[in-house]
Amino acid sequence: MSLLDVEDLRVRFQRKGQPATTAVDGVSFSVDAGEVVGLVGESGCGKSVTSLAVMGLLPRRGTSISGSVRFDGTDLLALSPSELARRRGRDLAMVFQDPMTSLNPVLTLGRQLTEVLRAHTDLDRAAAKKEAVELLGRVGIPDPRRRAGEFPHQLSGGMRQRVLIAIALACSPRLIIADEPTTALDVTIQAQVLDLLTTLVRESGTAMVLITHDLGVVAGTCDRVNVLYAGRVVESAPRGELFAAPRHRYTQGLLAAVPRVDAPEGTPLHPVRGSVNDRLAWEVGCAFAPRCAHADAACRVPDIALSGPRPEHTARCVHPAGTPLEVA
Repeated sequence: MSLLDVEDLRVRFQRKGQPATTAVDGVSFSVDAGEVVGLVGESGCGKSVTSLAVMGLLPRRGTSISGSVRFDGTDLLALSPSELARRRGRDLAMVFQDPMTSLNPVLTLGRQLTEVLRAHTDLDRAAAKKEAVELLGRVGIPDPRRRAGEFPHQLSGGMRQRVLIAIALACSPRLIIADEPTTALDVTIQAQVLDLLTTLVRESGTAMVLITHDLGVVAGTCDRVNVLYAGRVVESAPRGELFAAPRHRYTQGLLAAVPRVDAPEGTPLHPVRGSVNDRLAWEVGCAFAPRCAHADAACRVPDIALSGPRPEHTARCVHPAGTPLEVA
């Protein structure tokens, strides 16, 4: 059994007087201990809603969640809010994408770290303060004792992101969900933050779900990748296979849109045409069909299943890519 098993997760939002919106439509994936699994796709594909549902952080009012989210055999969706709160921080932790809004602006960094430690461990105040300083040093913040007394606005974006990672790691959780952890960071700081996350995960055997739209991030960190589109997984594969031979036309389009440093000067980019709003309902056919150059009448069949030559590499595509050089 995997550490985390998400099966047929569905999330619907209902506003009064408005039709229900399905944000996550039957997502399934698993994560083993020590494994880094990526959830990839454009904004609006359901990645962050999936992570918030796993963590139990979606609002209860107007939200319908079904399926199962089993963590070490326990269905998190069946737990009471108090039971889930005890697990968050201790067993599961999350690194949010915007550290400036995720950190409390009126509390010192040390206070925010010690709150987590005091809530989930038996450390007294003095021991928690000492551990907080050590955690800040562990994530690469210079002069951690002084920084522990500072406020979030006194740190750079990269340093604030390191603080969020320190908070997530404070109680040695068995699973970390990192939601766009390098958003708004420059390339150098991105590399440092990703290297820090992957190093800490490998050293501790912690599992990680990495949510991103950046395929360069995926290439350097993930063991396995799940590509999401319109709330469903459209391709699932080991990292190497996904980059070498993508099968779904959406995955192929995402890879073709990435600029290449070895391309001759003047080589045009190949963006995925249209937007995520240009889609069909899955009950009608492939949601990506309106944006796909290979779509035909065969793509308009309901509920296309994930399939492939191997169980480890599947795609939800009627006309899977034949070679990695084709451009959708």
